[in-house]
Amino acid sequence: MTIYWSKDFKDVADSLQVDVEKGLSGQEVLRRLDRYGYNELREQKKRSLLSMFVEQFKDFMVIILLAATVISLLLGEIVDAFIIVAIVILNAMLGMFQESKAEKSLEALKKLASPTARVMREGKIIEIPVRELVPGDIVYLEAGNFVPADGRLFESVNLRIDESALTGESLPVEKDVRVLESGELPLGDRINMAYMGTTVIYGRGRMIVTATGMDTEMGKIAELITQQETTVTPLQQRMEELGKYLGIGALLICFIIFVAGVVEKRPVFDMFMTAVSLAVAAIPEGLPAIVTITLAIGVQRMIKKKTIIRKLPAVETLGSASVICTDKTGTLTQNRMTVVKLHVDDRTVDVKGDMPQGAFEKDVAFLLECAALCTDAFIDSDGKGVGDPTEVALVVAAQSKGIKKSELENSHQRVDEVPFDSDRKMMTTVHRIKGGYRVITKGAPDKVIDRCTGVYIKGEVVPLSEEVKGSFKKANEKMAEDALRVLAVAYKDLKESDIKEGTGEYECDLKLIGLLGMIDPPREEVKESVRLCKGAGIRPVMITGDHLATAIAIGKELGIYSEGDMALTGAQLDAMDDEKLNQKVKSISVYARVSPEHKMRIVKAWQNNGAVVAMTGDGVNDAPALKQADIGAAMGITGTDVAKGAADMVLTDDNFATIVAAVQEGRTIYENIKKSIYYLLSCNIGEVVVLFMAVMLGTPIPLKPVHILWVNLLTDSLPALALSMEPPPPDIMAKKPRPKGESIFAHGLWRRIALQGILIGLLTLMAFEWGLQKDDVAAARTMAFTTLIMAQLFQALNARAESSLFKVGLWSNKYMLYAIASSLVLMFAVVVTPLKIYFGVKVLSIVDWVVALVLSLLVFLITEISKYIRKI
Repeated sequence: MTIYWSKDFKDVADSLQVDVEKGLSGQEVLRRLDRYGYNELREQKKRSLLSMFVEQFKDFMVIILLAATVISLLLGEIVDAFIIVAIVILNAMLGMFQESKAEKSLEALKKLASPTARVMREGKIIEIPVRELVPGDIVYLEAGNFVPADGRLFESVNLRIDESALTGESLPVEKDVRVLESGELPLGDRINMAYMGTTVIYGRGRMIVTATGMDTEMGKIAELITQQETTVTPLQQRMEELGKYLGIGALLICFIIFVAGVVEKRPVFDMFMTAVSLAVAAIPEGLPAIVTITLAIGVQRMIKKKTIIRKLPAVETLGSASVICTDKTGTLTQNRMTVVKLHVDDRTVDVKGDMPQGAFEKDVAFLLECAALCTDAFIDSDGKGVGDPTEVALVVAAQSKGIKKSELENSHQRVDEVPFDSDRKMMTTVHRIKGGYRVITKGAPDKVIDRCTGVYIKGEVVPLSEEVKGSFKKANEKMAEDALRVLAVAYKDLKESDIKEGTGEYECDLKLIGLLGMIDPPREEVKESVRLCKGAGIRPVMITGDHLATAIAIGKELGIYSEGDMALTGAQLDAMDDEKLNQKVKSISVYARVSPEHKMRIVKAWQNNGAVVAMTGDGVNDAPALKQADIGAAMGITGTDVAKGAADMVLTDDNFATIVAAVQEGRTIYENIKKSIYYLLSCNIGEVVVLFMAVMLGTPIPLKPVHILWVNLLTDSLPALALSMEPPPPDIMAKKPRPKGESIFAHGLWRRIALQGILIGLLTLMAFEWGLQKDDVAAARTMAFTTLIMAQLFQALNARAESSLFKVGLWSNKYMLYAIASSLVLMFAVVVTPLKIYFGVKVLSIVDWVVALVLSLLVFLITEISKYIRKI
C-alpha cells in the first residue's frame, strides 16, 4: 500500500501521472477505467433467471401439487399429470418474469439516484457520475458533498470532514494539506487525506483520487461485510401477512371439502387432487408480487415526472401526505435571481435604469465590484452563469455594467475566505490588493449592518450614524415589501501586518457600501399546483430564510398565504415553546428568516397534530428534518449529497409542482394496489364457493383440478398486472388524504370482495346446473369453466373504478383490453381446439355460449347497478 499522506502532493500527482491544473484526458480516463474498473463497491451476486425460476417451486402448495402429480402418473393419469405440470411451469415462468421486472426496475432507480462529483478533466470543471472516477482524477469538495473516493488533499479552505462512518469519531476532522510523518498512521490522524463515504461538513477543498471502488478504505470494510439491502414497504409486509392468513383459511376450507367428499364416498384421489388444486388457486400467493410490480411501475412513471424515489415506503406515504413544507427559492420560484435595485449613497435606484453620473456611479461600481468578488460564481466560456443563483445574479449584474469578474480576480487575488453558513448568514472573502488586503463581506442586511462601524459614501468612509443605519434598514424593509431578496455588502482594508485568521477578526469594524435587491420570479405552474394541493386537502407551508415581508408577498401571490393566516420569523419561533407551537402550527402558513434547525420543530409540531408531513430541503443542515419528516424530498439540482442521502425522494427539477405530481402518483399507485387486491381476492373466493357449494350440495364436482389451475393462470396474472397500469381517476386530487395507518380494506372493501366472490361462485354454479340438464357432466364442466373465466374477466373491469366504468372509459386502459383478449384466446384454445380432449371439455352450442356469456355478464351489470345505488 502506497503511503500518500507522507508524500508531497506534487509527488503524488507525479506518481499518478496527472497535471493538477488540467486533470486527466478522456483517453487516459478510459485506460484507467479498464485497469481499475468502476468506482463502486461489489454487491452480492444478483439472482439469475434460473434461480428465480427454481424458487417458484419452493412454495409448499406447489410442492404438494407436484407430488400429487407424480402419484397420478403412477396411477396411469398421464394426460392430466402432464397438463398440470405444464400449467405449473407456465405459472413459474410468469412469476420469474414478474420478479425479474421488479428487480430491473429497482436497479434502474438505484442508478438514477447515484451521486455525482465535480472533477477537472482536460482543463475543464465537469460533473460526472461518481462511479466513473478513476485514480488521478482531480475532485472538488464542498460542504454537503459525500467524498466520492479516497484521495490526497492539496487544497483545503476551512475544510472539515465527518469521518464517523469509518472511524466512529463523532466530531468533524479539520483537514490540512501539509505532509505528515512517514509510516503507519491511524486513519483518523491522516488529516491530509479524504476517504470515500465520509461527509464534507464545512469549507471546500480539492484532492487527487488515490483509490477507487474496492481499493478504498470503505471497500476494505465491504470485503469483510457484504450487505444487500432489500427494501420492503409496510404494505408489502401486510400483504405477505394477509397471504398467510388467507392461505390458512383456504387450507381449512380445502380440508373440509376433501373430508366432505370422502364422506360422500367420492374417489379419494380425485378429492385430494381437487382440494390441492383449489388450495393452489385460492391462496393469493401472487399478491406480494403484484404489489411489488405496481410499486415498480408507479415509480418508473414518477421518474418521467422528474421524481426519483430512493426509498419505496415513500410511495405509500405519499398518498397520505396532508402537509407539504417547502422551501421558497428554486422550489416555488424559478431560481433565476436578478438584481433589480441598489441602495447606495442613501438612495435607491433601478439597476436597469440610467445611473446618475459622477460619484454616485463610482459608488455603484464599487458596490457591484465588491459583490462580485465575494462570490464563488463565475461566467463560463459559453456565457452561462455557474454557481449559486444568488451569487450568479451578482456577477451578472456587475458584468452588465462592464465589470468582469475574471478581470477583477487578476487584480484582487483571493487569499482567504469564511464560507457562508446558515447561522451567521454571511460570507467573507479576503483579497490581496496593492499595499495590503481587502476584506469583503456580503449577507443578510440585519447581520452585516450590525458588524459595521462606518459607511462608504461618495468615495469616502464616514462613521455609521444611527440615522444612516436607520435609513439603510428602511430601504431594506421597502425592498423586502416589494418581494425582493436583499443583500448587504461591506468591506474593510487591512495592512499586511494586520491580517489575522479567524472570523472574529474579519467580520468586525466593517464599512457598509450598500444594498442589492433581487427577485426570483415564482414558477408559473406552482400557482395551479397550490390550488390542486388545497383541493386535495393538503396544506402547503412555505419555509424560507428570506425577509418576512418578501415571504408573505410571494406566499400571497401563489395562494399559500391567505388573509387570517399567521407568518412567523425564526426569532418568534425561538420565543415559542413546543406546546404553544403545537397549538398554533395549523394557522401558520409562512415561516421567514429561519435556519434549517427550525425545520425539525415545524415537522414535529405538524406530526403531533396527526399530519403526514412532506418536507423539502437541500442543505447539510436540512438532513435531520428530511429524516424526521414522513416524506423527505431533496432537491436534485441545488441539493447537497447529504440532503439526498437523507431523503426518501429526489426532485430532479427542484420544483414544487413536481411534489404535487408525485403525491398524485403516490395516490394512484395505492389505488391500483387496492384494485388488484379487490380483483384477486374476489376471484379466489368465487373459486372456493363453486367447489364448496358443490360438495355441500352433493352435486358432481364442477371443475377438475386442471380446470382450476388453468383458470388461475388466465385470470390471476395478466388482468391483475393490467390493473397496476390504471391511469389516475379524474377525482384523485379531489379526495382528502388517506388517514395514516388506515387499512387497505377500509370503506367496505372486505364486504365488496366477499359479495363479489359469492356472486361469481353462484353464477358459475348456475352455469354448471344448466349444463347438467343435458345429463352430460363434461358439457356442464365446460359451462362452469367458461363462465368462471369470463365472470372473472368482467370482474377485472369492475375493479377498474369505484364509480361506473363508463365514467372512467372502457378504452382508457389499453393494457386491460390486451389482458382480457389474451385470456379469452387461451380459453378458446382449450375449448374449441384439439386441446379440449386433454382438458376434458366439449364444444358448446351457440345457446350454451349465450347462457355462459349472459351469466358472466351479470357480474358486471349487477356491480354497475350497485355502484350507481351507492352513489345516490
